[in-house]
Amino acid sequence: MPKTEIRTEQAPAPVAKFSQGVRKGNVLQVAGQVAFDATGAVVGETVAEQTAQALRNVVAVLEAGGASLDDVVMLRVYLTDTAHFAEMNEVYNQFMSEPYPARTTVYVGLPAGLLVEIDALAVLGD
Repeated sequence: MPKTEIRTEQAPAPVAKFSQGVRKGNVLQVAGQVAFDATGAVVGETVAEQTAQALRNVVAVLEAGGASLDDVVMLRVYLTDTAHFAEMNEVYNQFMSEPYPARTTVYVGLPAGLLVEIDALAVLGD
């Protein structure tokens, strides 16, 4: 079963040698998405604005791979500050529906100006 790169112009192009997403069989892994728009510009200064953009990027890659948020079984959220958790979670909740995916939230360093990064693992079909 081949591994297929997923690429869309609706999300920012990778800045290094990695794919926006990779699909193998019915499994689709979306690379970590930050608050860049498709041109590479940072969208928003708050964690709420950046979370929304990162999730829009995740959705764009999922759709390019034939999936949706309904297919996501695991999301990982990377925040730069523990104080941002509630604000991120408020926006995150607007994108999710039941049954909710599993999620891990960790605190990391990101490049200057970036407050959140989100990746996703989706399984398509039953």
